[in-house]
Amino acid sequence: MALASVSKVVLGSIAFGVFWVMAVFPSVPFMPIGRTAGALLSAVLMIIFHVISPDDAYASVDLPILGLLFATMVVGTYLKNAGMFKHLGTLLAWKSQGGRDLLCRVCIVTALASALFTNDTCCVVLTEFVLELAAERNLPAKPFLLALASSANIGSSATPIGNPQNLVIAFNSKIPFPKFLLGILPAMLAGMAVNMVMLLCMYWKDLAGTSPDDLAGKQMEAVEEGLASSKTPSPGQLIKSPKQLTNGGYSSPLMTEDISTKHPWFMQCTEERRKLFLKSFAYIVTVGMVIAYMVGLNMSWTAITTAIALVVVDFRDAEPCLDKVSYSLLVFFSGMFITVSGFNKTGLPGAIWNFMAPYSKVNSVGGISVLSIIILLLSNLASNVPTVLLMGGEVASAAALISPAAVTRSWLLLAWVSTVAGNLSLLGSAANLIVCEQARRAPRNAYDLTFWNHLVFGVPSTLIVTAIGIPLIGKINV
Repeated sequence: MALASVSKVVLGSIAFGVFWVMAVFPSVPFMPIGRTAGALLSAVLMIIFHVISPDDAYASVDLPILGLLFATMVVGTYLKNAGMFKHLGTLLAWKSQGGRDLLCRVCIVTALASALFTNDTCCVVLTEFVLELAAERNLPAKPFLLALASSANIGSSATPIGNPQNLVIAFNSKIPFPKFLLGILPAMLAGMAVNMVMLLCMYWKDLAGTSPDDLAGKQMEAVEEGLASSKTPSPGQLIKSPKQLTNGGYSSPLMTEDISTKHPWFMQCTEERRKLFLKSFAYIVTVGMVIAYMVGLNMSWTAITTAIALVVVDFRDAEPCLDKVSYSLLVFFSGMFITVSGFNKTGLPGAIWNFMAPYSKVNSVGGISVLSIIILLLSNLASNVPTVLLMGGEVASAAALISPAAVTRSWLLLAWVSTVAGNLSLLGSAANLIVCEQARRAPRNAYDLTFWNHLVFGVPSTLIVTAIGIPLIGKINV
């Protein structure tokens, strides 16, 4: 695309610059309005400056992506209240053999769960629990928080529903769910393993902690002295109640309390049977949703259908559940779609890509290396979703000149690098910020994960994991 007029390029760049500043520094002193309002401001500026027309602005909002995001958040809420993450917590604590074993469990469980339930959701519900586990064993919180955040990002790369940028890539590339999964899965598994080994190497001595026998002995002494009741509840006790593991650590009564008894069928059942039915139904329809993805059904409407099925069978006013949807995220995405579309109409992203394209071909090692570095840097400078929106079409068009297989590989490469790039710094992904804020505000065992503490591990981990995963992208063909 040729460059637009000078005025359009300048004004469009200013509007996009506003978006970038607000996305990276949401509390900037001269305009502390946050990311969501910043995205809307940028979208409005694109229209006021006549960079994009109002009709084109509306058309640029990707409704299938917004629908899938909305439905995924609704399904996630019901799964939380059905005890799904309680079971993940149980798996982390069950017969743990010390700090190193626990760290490995955090890495593996978080990575696999993030692929299905999104990285942000896993970080929200597991951060406080991981802090409790570490404190109970006299272990430092830092390696476990780093494991949680980094593994959530790596694991989420494997599926289109793992994170927002993968949703954008899946819809724009039309890559089927199974092909997307198998194309990135080897890289994800290798990256998860390497990331785990690096954490163990960096914090081996710190992970000695209290042995299981010593821990059991201390608990017995506390009981004998009558002090157990005054101690902070252990994670094992915390996970017995699903009400204690949700956004911020506390849940609503959805599916765990006050289940409707208006229907005669419910009136004839015991309370336990009602709860069991609703929980079982939540698990079954979620499995059905994943199967529907695998066979190639429309992802957006599949997720919406699953969400509505859960709402109907819950047989109560859905407002408490719908209140937990992050509508600000949906508004942010809408503003971002308009802003990025307007910036593309200036022709500037295309001109920059035309300069870089000869050095970024996906059919050579050097080209892949250059492309990966560009994606990694842009993902940390402009955030990963805008990077995908700006670069996706250009990268795919360049790859189409090589072969159809190169197009698929270029999309998968973009998904892998843009996601793992989030581990580079604390500001690289929302999952990192969620872990940081959840840990800092935790009512018990709070910990302040600083920017520099994260950077010391994040830089080497990101570079090594990215490099190891790239050769494995697209190795499994379906």
